[in-house]
Amino acid sequence: QVQLVESGGGLVQPEGSLRLSCAASGSISSINLMGWYRQAPGKLRELVATITRTYSTYYPASVKGRFTISRDNAKNTVTLQMDSLKPEDTAVYYCNADLVPFGATKQESYWGQGTQVTVSS
Repeated sequence: QVQLVESGGGLVQPEGSLRLSCAASGSISSINLMGWYRQAPGKLRELVATITRTYSTYYPASVKGRFTISRDNAKNTVTLQMDSLKPEDTAVYYCNADLVPFGATKQESYWGQGTQVTVSS
């Protein structure tokens, strides 16, 4: 059974930093695109950052220059370093991975359970 488990959320003051981590476990053949999404109360889930297996990254304008995504292909982990946090970054953050489970013939999308990030003074 494939699982994504996030860690690292919490409460931080404006302009502070947090680091989120996500580990994929289980029988996995390969992991392609990995990413982070967030969902604030009353809003749709939105993309925060993605990273390909060859380390190409994408950020929307709302977080570009403040957030940094990285991954370790050997450990099946993805990390989101968040700096200069703003109150509007408050949301539940979800890890996502497009991967091929061992023995499967096609890629599937998996989600973590989410971790709360609250930016407030």
